[in-house]
Amino acid sequence: MKTLLALNTDLSATVSTDGKAPEWVELIPAGPTVLGRDGRTWLFDDLAQGLVLDAFKSRGIDLAVDWEHASEILAPVGQPAPASGWIDKLEIRDGALWGHIAWTPNAATQVISREYRFLSPVFDYDLTFMRISRMVSIGLTNKPNLFLTALNHENQEHHVPLPIALCAALGIAESATDNEAIAAATQLKTAAAARNSEQPDLNRFVPRPDFDALQARALNAETALATHQRSEHDNAIKTEIDAALKAGKITPATADYHRAACAEQGGLDRFRSYVQAAPVVAEASGLSGIQPKDPGTATALNAEQAAMCAQFGVDPVEFAKTLKNEA
Repeated sequence: MKTLLALNTDLSATVSTDGKAPEWVELIPAGPTVLGRDGRTWLFDDLAQGLVLDAFKSRGIDLAVDWEHASEILAPVGQPAPASGWIDKLEIRDGALWGHIAWTPNAATQVISREYRFLSPVFDYDLTFMRISRMVSIGLTNKPNLFLTALNHENQEHHVPLPIALCAALGIAESATDNEAIAAATQLKTAAAARNSEQPDLNRFVPRPDFDALQARALNAETALATHQRSEHDNAIKTEIDAALKAGKITPATADYHRAACAEQGGLDRFRSYVQAAPVVAEASGLSGIQPKDPGTATALNAEQAAMCAQFGVDPVEFAKTLKNEA
């Protein structure tokens, strides 16, 4: 959620014929898209309207009107931020947000005398959809940004200035008329069409078959490199697992577990660190190099049988003979 100090309405045009400051003013124009003079846009659709009205009702107090956004700029640093008025009602009129203001005498005089001409709402909006969700405060200012309808002048014909960003994109003055903007846009469109119809510079392009061939070669090279790297990694894992088994740091029953762990990102380095710090958990059986006295008649022992012989001090050759006799 982000707070914006940007939108303004001309108050001088809303002063009533009897010389009083306006009671109702437009705060946000009809959407669904709200456009600022600086080119930024926000969303003020049906959902946004409901969010704004619900947030105003739930706050339980009137919405403050100040001078030059003092509530948002000066108050947080401990400086005075007196109110110039209070908004006690909000309404949606033809998709636009209007507020009823009870002015302080000083502020009302400044509005009537045109010392302050614009009203700038401060609101919260979400960064995903740019949807307006809550009114924060209102400030009297002389820096307009938003195009808003002037109260009591609904039927007065007037020219709405073009957005600054649009004028810059079209290369026209900010005071340009709609017809001048249309002419500039048409000229740009015609120039673009002319460029598209020109014979392209062949030095800037390559034949499609050649491009596809190069792309295929690059893809094949990447695939071969990845395969080679996986093979080297698998070989490294096998080497480390075999070494750990030989050193008795892991048992054959856990070899597959450690092999799978090594295959993960950074797993091989973690396994190496583990092996360096791990105690010996599988002592050597002492059977290496021992041959049975009668290799033609002896029965080979499996790992569990050999381990049992080592543990109980049984001659593995004799034990193998016993197994063969039992068989």
